[in-house]
Amino acid sequence: MPTIEHETTTRDDRESEWFGATRVKPEDKTRLVQGVFASVAWRYDLMNDVMSVGLHRYFKARLVALMDPRPGQNILDVAGGTGDIALRCSRRTQGGARIVVCDLNSAMLAAGRSKIAGEQGALSGIEWITGNAEKLPLPDGSVDTYSIAYGLRNVTHIDQALREAARVLRPGGRFHCLEFTSGVRRGLKPLFDAYCRMVMPPLGQWITNDGSAYRYLAESIQRFPDQPTLAARIDAAGLGETKWINLLGGIAVIHSARRN
Repeated sequence: MPTIEHETTTRDDRESEWFGATRVKPEDKTRLVQGVFASVAWRYDLMNDVMSVGLHRYFKARLVALMDPRPGQNILDVAGGTGDIALRCSRRTQGGARIVVCDLNSAMLAAGRSKIAGEQGALSGIEWITGNAEKLPLPDGSVDTYSIAYGLRNVTHIDQALREAARVLRPGGRFHCLEFTSGVRRGLKPLFDAYCRMVMPPLGQWITNDGSAYRYLAESIQRFPDQPTLAARIDAAGLGETKWINLLGGIAVIHSARRN
């Protein structure tokens, strides 16, 4: 059993020591996050629709538009288990890109394969691999575009995952991260925080029968770095020209960068 103690220190602690608002050993966090997504995998997309009132589709469409995937590219979508980003990229490139979905959770990958199975031609350009964002099973400089949507805040060692993104990208390759952050516009933040705290866990319990999973996900948003802090960490990992776009007042944010 993991060693757990309730939060007693500041939010400046490294995220590797926190599973939501509960302090854990870093080696336990990955296993706990795995359990969250194994529990909700088959209803994950439904929960996204319900909790965001469909807005997650708009956020992902904006991400893929910024990625601008093209035939012939090698595209890596990390923590992309249910295949939403991969499917959008496959449609835009008409199956002409090599798209790799990498996720640590086999249940999420299975849910993604099942969902995309009915898409004519989509599977031909999509490869599904099990792997950790902190140690990607890909060679140096092998990727034109790296994306991670709603996955970075669940990584145990975020800086290591960012360094891995820089490693697998070719020089000039592009990095894109879509994430909820703590840097919501001041007027919206109290409402967003209340929604995360009071609405997400009961909805998760109702739809997936696992309110604790969505309590963790809500708490993880509050701990995630704000926009300037994350941008600085992206730059420090070996990426450059980092910028971000706020969506819906900063409730969701897309960070983009280029491999130096």
